[in-house]
Formats: sequence, structure tokens, C-alpha cells
Amino acid sequence: MSDTQRTTSPGTPPGTPAGTPGTVPTGARAGSLAGPAPTSRASGSDGPDPRAYPARAVVDLAAVRDNVRALADLAPSSEVMAVVKADAYGHGLVASALGALAGGATWLGTAQPGEALALRAAGVGPDRARVLTWLYPPGAPLRDLVEAHVDVSLAARWAVDEVVAAARAAGRTARVHLAVDTGLGRNGIMPADLPDVLDAVARAEAEGAVRVVGMWSHLAFADEPGHPTVVAQADVFDEAVREAERAGVVPELRHLANSAATLTAPRTHYDLVRPGLAAYGMTPVPQLGPPSRFGLRPAMTLEASLATVKRVPGGHGVSYSHHYTTPQDTTLGVVPLGYGDGIPRHASGGGPEGSPGGPVLVGARPGEPGGRVVRVAGRVCMDQLVLDLGPDATERAGDVVTLFGAGDGVARGGVPTAEDWAQAAGTISYEITTRLGARVPREHVGTHVLDDGARALLARDPSPHDSTERTVRA
Repeated sequence: MSDTQRTTSPGTPPGTPAGTPGTVPTGARAGSLAGPAPTSRASGSDGPDPRAYPARAVVDLAAVRDNVRALADLAPSSEVMAVVKADAYGHGLVASALGALAGGATWLGTAQPGEALALRAAGVGPDRARVLTWLYPPGAPLRDLVEAHVDVSLAARWAVDEVVAAARAAGRTARVHLAVDTGLGRNGIMPADLPDVLDAVARAEAEGAVRVVGMWSHLAFADEPGHPTVVAQADVFDEAVREAERAGVVPELRHLANSAATLTAPRTHYDLVRPGLAAYGMTPVPQLGPPSRFGLRPAMTLEASLATVKRVPGGHGVSYSHHYTTPQDTTLGVVPLGYGDGIPRHASGGGPEGSPGGPVLVGARPGEPGGRVVRVAGRVCMDQLVLDLGPDATERAGDVVTLFGAGDGVARGGVPTAEDWAQAAGTISYEITTRLGARVPREHVGTHVLDDGARALLARDPSPHDSTERTVRA
């Protein structure tokens, strides 16, 4: 298969007939995402056909692979667990997991048990990757996890009892990791409670009900490089490991580092690192420079076709409450994406303080000459936002605009990034991609980096974004 091979979730990309990548359908302007109405639907699907949706998130699996390789190079003595929770930060669970494994990850991390089980159901078996899940209440489907060869985190005494019961019911040893609260104040065993948990785990291990695969914790200030709590938490973690070993519980793997610590704190790398955001090419430490400083590139590009382009006079109010008024005769463009799709309303432009809205590349695709960046004008609505394209705009309805993509950002003269949108909205880049709505199709490109088995898994993956048949195109 060629480098242009791609999978689309959902369906074939809007405006491109299956099997003819790069062509423009009859009646559609070059550069448009929208084309003729699709002629086929998956049986049993209902609701609007997402193949006709005028926007898409293009996820480059080659970038995911390369990012994981770069992260592995930063921690050469450690294994890599690619964290794929929350639909892989909005990038697509199964596709992103396969891209990360192609880059050398040997583990996948999920917050919710359902995510771990979804990976196994999609064919990502224990021969392909170990999977750890860590966030669940009493009564979770622990037997299902044990039977699916999913590693389970233990963060409380009751969890030990429930996992042991699940292992007995399954007739199989449960693989567990002990989570210790070293200072984050979130999930994890407090040091004062550790002796009781270790006693129960030691008895369970002697019985053969559990195998202690790992011991782990999570950092509170890793995104502030040099913060004293990073070393302090590592010290607490080291003591917890020593206490476990004294109790006869010897973890095979110790893991503490998230993306930020993988990039900046070698002291925390231990036996395994757990990058999440960085695997998708974004940096948790933007104060140190763009992703490219660490050999990373953003994997997701969010683009849409202009739904409306029109001339308006100066002094014309734009969007709800007229928080933006055109300063001169100009051209407005309507982008069919809004907060219903996860575009942050806080990235509206021209409010009481005249705050700049989220940046959008118009006039050219990323990497092409002639593009320029304009800002959201007025309030972001549920289904649309408005751009002031300027008095000399030549854009037409159907032209493609890019909300964010790969590059070093607007401040460096590049393509807008998720970090640029995070700054406009007063949030973090994690939220920009993760909150992207399910009705925005994800199109996965760069599938040539996957092995034949992984491509076969991806071709039949019933992604949570799918309501139509998935296609693999050469």
C-alpha cells in the first residue's frame, strides 16, 4: 500500500469517491471537503451521514509513530506506555494505539476499563501490547479485564479484594500494578495505608491470585520543569518501592513519568514512561519551545469548508450579542464548526476587552504558499463560527480552512496549532483535541507505517466515530 493510504472514520472523506484519492468530484470546487451526496450507507445506520459533514480531523499515524520513537529515544533504558485514554486524546483509540505500537511502544494505557476492553475487542491482543487500566469504582467488570489479559491498577484496599475475587472467578492470575499517592492527592494508596495493602497483596500473590507487575504514581508539577515537587515525589515513590520489597512484594516495573517528565526529567524515567499528549505531537511544556524542539510534530489537523462567504459593510455586528463589529467594509466567512463540535466558546473574538479569537489559516492549505491567519470574529456558536476575512479576501464558499495542524504556531509564523487555540481559550492543548466532538469525522492517514496485521485490524475497527462503513484506500 502507498504512503497515501488512509482509513476514514467515519466513511470515505467528504467529497472524495472511494478509490480515487486526490480527485475533485463533479460540481465541487478544488479544495472543498463537500461534494455530491454519498450514495451508500452502512446497514442499520441512522441520523445524518457523517461523510457529508463539512469538516474533518485528519490524524497522521506516521506522526504518532515518529513521536513515540522520539520519546523512546529520550528514555532509552525504559519501555514506553502510550496513553490512549479519552479516545487517544481525541485522535481515535484503535488507530492511534496501532500507530504508537509501530513506533516502539510496548504498552498502552487507559483510564477506563471500557477503553481497555475496546482495544482487546478490536484485536489488539496481549501478543501485540500489554494494556493497563487504572480508574474504576467498586463493582467494575474486573473479571472481564482479567480474562482479557488487561493489567489492573490497585489504588485502595477494597480493590485488592475485588481483583482477587475476579481472578478466582476467572481461574486466572490477575496482573496488577500498585498505585501510590506520592503527592498528587488523586487516585492512589496513601503511604500510611500502604502496609495494610501490601499485606493483602502479598497473601494474594502467594495464593497465585495476583502477579505484581508494576508499582506507579503520577506527578503534580511535571509541566513546570525544575519544580522541587518532582524530585520530592520521586523520593516518596522510591521509599514506597523499598517498603513493598521489604514486605515481599517486588514489582517488575516502576513507572512515574508522564509526557512532561519524559521530556524533561530523566530522574523519573525508571523502567517505563507513560507519555500521552506528547505521543500526539503536542508539548506539555510550551514555555520551553514548540514541539519540534523535542522532535515531535502534531498528528491532528482540523479543517473545514467555508459554508458562506459574503460582503458586509463597516459597522456590521457579527454573531450573538455583537461582541464583534466590522471595522470597515469587509468579507465574512462562516465555518461550520462550533461548540457542539468541541470548539471552545472561550475562543470567541472581539469581546469586551477586544480579545483575539482562535486563529484559522485561510487562503491555502498548510505548507502551501499564499495562506494567511485570521481570527474568529464574534462569539463561537453551537454549529458555526465567523471569520473576518478582510476587505480584499478572495475566498469563496467551499474553500478549505485549517483551524489547527502541524507546525510551530502562529507566533513563529507557522500554521495555527492546538496550543494556539488553547491560549485563545485560556486552557491547555490537551483539552482542544480531546473535546473535539464525535460528529467530526476522523480520517487516519499514514497507515503505511502499520504492519499488515495492524492495517487489517484498523480496516475493521468499529470506531466510536463510525456510523458508516470504514474504508481503506490505496
